[in-house]
Amino acid sequence: MTVTLKDFYADWCGPCKTQDPILEDLEEDWEGRFEVEKINVDEQQDVANEYQVRSLPTLIIENDDGIVERFVGVTQRDDIEDALESAGA
Repeated sequence: MTVTLKDFYADWCGPCKTQDPILEDLEEDWEGRFEVEKINVDEQQDVANEYQVRSLPTLIIENDDGIVERFVGVTQRDDIEDALESAGA
């Protein structure tokens, strides 16, 4: 099963900069168990609209069955890990 973490962000977003190191550490520690897709909402408004992203940062965890979890705002590592496990990562 493919598990993807979609990270909706903008360069001007302060909380997004707070979220980045959490995601980077997680990606390193979980090496290859899930994919990260960074989506700059200023450059990819169509994707942000498709996922109904209204606030930043927004994290969406998907697997082959669809969206498993959606987080809005800075999200702690434990919550992301729980969602990744639920998604099958």
